[in-house]
Amino acid sequence: MYFHCAKVGHKLDAISTCDKVSYCVMDEGRRRDGEWALNINSVVVFGRIRVVKDELKKREICTNLCRKFIDDEDYIRKELESVFPRVCCLELSIEHLTGKPVNKS
Repeated sequence: MYFHCAKVGHKLDAISTCDKVSYCVMDEGRRRDGEWALNINSVVVFGRIRVVKDELKKREICTNLCRKFIDDEDYIRKELESVFPRVCCLELSIEHLTGKPVNKS
């Protein structure tokens, strides 16, 4: 999994101390008819994270992230020219993955 962030900050300070991380995502949830409790599906990833040093890989990550939101290649090129020097990319290597439905009552 890939992430982007600024080149300085608390996140990078923490990663330099310990590269073990977890990442959790969940859907917006739903309520069953007649119930007030929210039912959520979640996934939790555990692994190690590192800063991507390879500039070509970093550019590929940023380009693919842009393409997720827009298909205008000229816009993507201009955006990367503007912000690429200030971006740090992170790679999370997954060691364990789990998921489950949760009833938040």
